Order: sequence, then C-alpha cells, then structure tokens
Amino acid sequence: MRGFSYLNRVANALCSPRVDRKVRLGRCGLCGTASDSKLQPGFGLLFDIDGVLVRGKTPIPAAKKAFQKLVNPQGQFLVPVVFVTNAGNCLRQTKADQLSHILGVPISQDQVMMSHSPLRMFRKYQDKCVLVSGQGPVLDIAKNLGFSKVVTIDMLRESFPLLDMVDHNRRPKILPSSDVNLPKIDAVILFGEPIRWETNLQLIVDVLLTNGNLGGAHNNQSYPHIPVLACNMDLMWMAEAQSPRFGHGTFLVCLENIYKKITGKDLKYEALMGKPSELTYHYAEYLIRSQAAEREWRNPIGNLYAIGDNLMTDIYGANLYNRYLEEKSSRKSSKALAKVVAGTGSKASAVSQEEESDNAWESELAPPSATSCRSVLVCTGVYDPHTQVPSDPSECITETVFHGHRDFRFDPALVEPGHLVQDVDAAVQLIFEQENFVPL
Repeated sequence: MRGFSYLNRVANALCSPRVDRKVRLGRCGLCGTASDSKLQPGFGLLFDIDGVLVRGKTPIPAAKKAFQKLVNPQGQFLVPVVFVTNAGNCLRQTKADQLSHILGVPISQDQVMMSHSPLRMFRKYQDKCVLVSGQGPVLDIAKNLGFSKVVTIDMLRESFPLLDMVDHNRRPKILPSSDVNLPKIDAVILFGEPIRWETNLQLIVDVLLTNGNLGGAHNNQSYPHIPVLACNMDLMWMAEAQSPRFGHGTFLVCLENIYKKITGKDLKYEALMGKPSELTYHYAEYLIRSQAAEREWRNPIGNLYAIGDNLMTDIYGANLYNRYLEEKSSRKSSKALAKVVAGTGSKASAVSQEEESDNAWESELAPPSATSCRSVLVCTGVYDPHTQVPSDPSECITETVFHGHRDFRFDPALVEPGHLVQDVDAAVQLIFEQENFVPL
C-alpha cells in the first residue's frame, strides 16, 4: 500500500499545472554545462500516447506546448524521443503521421514503437504459419514485421464457417465444402483487441485445442499448446469517455479463463510484449540509442524518463525496467569481481548460472547504455488523483484491484512513480530541471 498512499498524498497538492517541487536536481545531462556549442543530451524520453498526448482523437492541450520545448526552430528534436504505445492496430508510419498532425512537429516512424514492434526479434516464427488476431490492417502489420505465412481470423472463419456459431445471422445457410487449403497453424499472435470477441475467442481456442489443425476435434490432452505471443496487456485505456474503456488485457482475461475452464490448465504465453514488459523497454532503449547515433550525439544516454498515465503499465513497466538495469549493473560488478578474485588465486563462489544467462531476446540487441529508467505519472488519463485508497495500510491489494496482467505479480514499489505531475508539459519541464538541460 506504500505506493498508493504516496500517490494519494501527493495528488492532493496538484491543484495547478505546476510540477511537484520536491525535485532533487540530478546530474547534468551535458557533462556539467549547458553552454556547449552543440547540445549533447545524456538522457532520452519515452512518451505514452493515449492519456498523455491525446484522449481518443482529441489532443491534450499541454502536449503541443511540451513539444515546442523539445524541438529547435528547424523542427529537429533536441533530445532522443520515442513514443511507446500499447496500441497495435496500425503500422508505425500511420501512427507517426497522426502524431505529426497532433503535435505540430515532424515525427518519423523510427520514433514510434507499437506494442507489436518487438515481434521483429522473434525470427524463429517468421517462416512459420501464424494466426493473427486484432483489428486494422493485421495482415500488413504481420508482413511488415517479417512474418511470411499469415492467416487472419477472417480467413480462418471463411475456411471453417461452421466454427463461428454465436451470431445466428452469420451461420452458413449451405453446408460448406470440406476442401480446405489452409496449412497447419504453428503459432498464435495477438496484436490487440478484436472487433468480434466471440468469433476470435472461439477460433483461437479451437486452434489451441486442435494443435493448429482445425479440421480435427478438440484434444484437451494436447498440452502444452502451440506458442501464443501477445501484445498489449492494458486492461483499460483512456479515450474521450469519462471512464476508462476495455483494452486488450480484458480480452486476454477472457481467453485465459475460457481456456482454463475447458482444459483445467493455464494458458501459456511464449512472450508478452507491450508495456509493462522488460522486452518492450529494452527495445525502446535500443531505438533511443539509434537516434542518438544518427544525430552524432556522443554522450551516452544514461537516463531514460518514461512518461505515462497508467500505474499498472507505464509506471510498473518503467520501474520494472529500472530494476532490470540495476540488477544488470550489479551482475556486471559481480562478474568483474569474480574475475579479479580468480586472477589472484583466491577462493570465491562462482557466478551463478542464472546470472550468466540473460533473457533470450537480449541477444538480438546491443546491451543497453542506460543505467536508469525513471517513471513520471501524469493526471490527464487513466490515473485519477482523487481515487480513494483503503484507509488501513495493512489492507491487502487483491487481484480484483490489481489491473496488471496475470503473469505479473503485484509489487507496491513498482507502481510508485518517481514523479507525479499534472500533465506532459509539466513532465518535460521537470525532466529538464532534473538534467540541468537548457535548450539553446
């Protein structure tokens, strides 16, 4: 409860767009000076979109003001910026065009990270037949990510029309031919919340229970099932409505519970991506480094700042990645110490196998240069500064109020933001103060 009590106290002080003044100025991002002939940032910014920059299609007023601080008169960014969204219903270029229009500054697709962007690293599935679920141009999205053999839910339904029976008006009037040309499905990829949940839930469960062979009957003993890769775990997200709307995380809750009710076993994920997964932040950090290299900024990007509106995704994810960076740094120190001790001939416990092995996806990208990822919570989206918290600090947080995904445990420290501010403009101003960064 420590994190929630903290938020409740600080939120009461947010009566104006002024930032939280309990700010401890950190190290200078410009090696001690902001008057260099060429501005050299030592930090990068990760922006959530929904609830931070827009609500639905409506821009949040503070967004344009914030981005005027981030670009020079030529429209070039003064610091590396990546937009990290859990949306997955369009291509990166489409989202970049939308952001350029909303913010009034040119945005490149290389600055945009959709929830499905890390799928590029899962090369072993790119030549396999994958079923994709979501909405928007899912076929184009999958092919853009490198997948060559793609089957959509609509293609599956057309080939097996007798499997989709909830909507009476969509039931086939004539018995279909038994001649089906679709190959066996090797994996399932969930991009985001679909439009017809009943159709998607039914056909995905069918695929899992037939081991990818929809022509056969269910086999509940077929376990583990074929791989499932899911993007975007947001239970809810903020649009124009007064209250948050269902997100893909809600769809995943339905799928997980239906599968378990039928089989008695847990649905297993090969990978979960999108915030709050470490994988997503690792990929975002890679994009930040790529921008810095392209602009020939020589200072290492040591600090990341993640600005979001959702405790269970944006704040949890940033703090989780910060913990990962700290542990990685600690492991490096342990390894270095072990080598020194070994060199002296002294006895020392060996570095554990667990410490020696990194996550499989880390091998796809260069090691991060960042040493910290600091979370900044804004009050313009999902987070409500007036939310009531239990008066008894010892009262347990149960699954009914933990909006994170099933496979992420609740940890009060992970939902405590590094900073709480009114809006994104206040967040940018705060970060500039933290980094002693003065745009020329």
